[in-house]
Amino acid sequence: MIDTKKEQERDELHRAIWAIADELRGAVDGWDFKNYVLGTMFYRYISENLTNYINSGEQEAGNDDFDYAKMSDADAEEAREGLVEEKGFFILPSELFCNVNKESDNDENLNETLERIFNHIESSAKGSSSESSFAGLFDDFDVNSNKLGSTVAKRNERLEKLLHGVANMNLGDVKEHDIDAFGDAYEYLMTMYASGAGKSGGEFFTPADVSELLTRLGTVGKTEINKVYDPACGSGSLLLKAEKILGRDAVRNGFYGQEINITTYNLCRINMFLHDIGFDKFDIACEDTLTVPQHWDDEPFELIVSNPPYSIKWAGDDNPLLINDPRFSPAGVLAPKSKADLAFIMHSLSWLATGGTAAIVCFPGIMYRGGAEQKIRKYLIDNNFIDCIIQLPSNLFFGTSIATCIMVLKKGKADNKTLFIDASAECVKVTNNNKLTQENIERIVDSFAKRSEEAHFSHLASYEEIEGNDYNLSVSTYVEAEDTREKIDIVKLNAEIEQIVAREQVLRDEIAKIIAEIEVE
Repeated sequence: MIDTKKEQERDELHRAIWAIADELRGAVDGWDFKNYVLGTMFYRYISENLTNYINSGEQEAGNDDFDYAKMSDADAEEAREGLVEEKGFFILPSELFCNVNKESDNDENLNETLERIFNHIESSAKGSSSESSFAGLFDDFDVNSNKLGSTVAKRNERLEKLLHGVANMNLGDVKEHDIDAFGDAYEYLMTMYASGAGKSGGEFFTPADVSELLTRLGTVGKTEINKVYDPACGSGSLLLKAEKILGRDAVRNGFYGQEINITTYNLCRINMFLHDIGFDKFDIACEDTLTVPQHWDDEPFELIVSNPPYSIKWAGDDNPLLINDPRFSPAGVLAPKSKADLAFIMHSLSWLATGGTAAIVCFPGIMYRGGAEQKIRKYLIDNNFIDCIIQLPSNLFFGTSIATCIMVLKKGKADNKTLFIDASAECVKVTNNNKLTQENIERIVDSFAKRSEEAHFSHLASYEEIEGNDYNLSVSTYVEAEDTREKIDIVKLNAEIEQIVAREQVLRDEIAKIIAEIEVE
């Protein structure tokens, strides 16, 4: 049951956080400014996280008055090596967020101070097992950008406001560190920035309701999984849903993803940290998944969830090596160069564990187009890899009104049938977008889990039925839409028309009489 009071408090906190973030950006476009707000939040988080970790250790040892933030840098240096090994990074007391924020009003070189600190944080992980998790994390926090102001003084003024604004965000006190508050605030801000940015925002962020549906579909009947993977992970919100739904520690070996855009890749790693995922529990790579795939040598993934970019261009058959790539070669054909959608599907299938599930958002065109795409669909159906196709409502994503689909893949199916679900009406309208409610999600997941037949909603199609439809996988081919037109009783209608005609004739006769009388006069 939802705690209404808690939800109300959360909404109030969200509004307060957005008001601060919105006020901070001033004349800067919100989409351009997001890296500064989110980066500053991250700086505050790791400062408080490290301080809390050290203070707790000292207090357990009986040193109740100890505060790392008040320690001298020279004394703190002695703990550097051990902290990097345990936490993955190190920050000197003088370089902690709280101390820099306190001194920021008097620091004429605040931009240089922050640049130096960010370099120190990143370099503290160099040569350690956490190096790849921290390298380049602050690259998008450009303290010398004209976006912050045309002069150093103006930039520093904006940076001061940034530090003060993020310090004023009510995200829990250092001693009662509420991890959820940081992660929740970060996701909320990303949602707000994405909705304001339209298409560009939609490319890096999957709304929470869709993320939950994908994860629920991928984890039916499971209480834990080995790993979760997203081949186009964006800001990582989809990856993190697995822990939220299954519970802490239910993702045994961590979170894996690949992202081509470096700014989004940095946002994803920051998102991991803000959800208290240790540097040794995530592996996010920045490369083109289709042509330079990472995680080749990793054990296959039990859960794959993804919302890859729709109909983007890729090398396809221009690259002669790709047809022999073990991810794509089994289908005997490559996805078209102008539409990489099914290349992402084949890649995901290749990375999927035998008992695993992949739930992937798809552009609807791949379900019915001919040519190479039809051949790939034939391969997937002939080999019994497609478990379910779900038609979603339109307007669920930022920046596009397309009614997308979900393809669920499995390698170890219990039958050779494919379930089709028409969930196009399962939504409520919220401002300009549609949204899946908990009830909508429950209905879809319940139908998926039971593989049930329900008139106008779901149909379990045999292999022969799909083959007979030339491997067309559009849900409308298999689930008949309900006829909502009003049923008309023809006999009753004819009787009513006869009465109307009779009344009309009486009126005509009456009018004719009146006219005749007038003419006589």
